[in-house]
Amino acid sequence: MTIDDFKKEKIAAMKAHDADAVSALNSVINKLMSLTIERRAKGEGVTDADAVAVLQKVEKELAEERSANQTAGRSERVAELDRQIEAIGKYLPKQMTADEIKAEILGLADRSVPTVMRHFKANFAGKCDMKLVSEVLKSL
Repeated sequence: MTIDDFKKEKIAAMKAHDADAVSALNSVINKLMSLTIERRAKGEGVTDADAVAVLQKVEKELAEERSANQTAGRSERVAELDRQIEAIGKYLPKQMTADEIKAEILGLADRSVPTVMRHFKANFAGKCDMKLVSEVLKSL
C-alpha cells in the first residue's frame, strides 16, 4: 500500500469516529513519509515490502507500549493500544505458521542456518517471523 492508500483509510476511520485507528494510521503515515524522504534523497522509491516493514515496526512499538502500560496497571490505555494493534493488523499479510515454516525448511536441499535464513528473507519477507524461523530450524 502507498501513503495515499493509508491516508484514504485514515479518512474513512475519521468518518467512522474510530480514534484508535486514526492514531495508529497517523503513526504509519508519518513513518512512511520519513522513509519516502530518505529514499528520495538516495534516488530510490518506497516498495510494498517497505510498507509492510513499517507496519510491522509500528505494530511492534505499540505492543511494547502495551506491555509497559499493562505492567503499570493502566487498563484503559492497554485496551486502547489493543484496538490500535488490531487496526494495524488488518493491513499486514498473514503470517506463516510454525508448520508451514517447517514444511518449507524440509523442502530445501541445504538446511544450514545461513541458507535457510536467506531463503526466508528473500522469499517470505514480511510473511514470517524470522525469530520463529530460527526456532523451528533449531528444533529440526
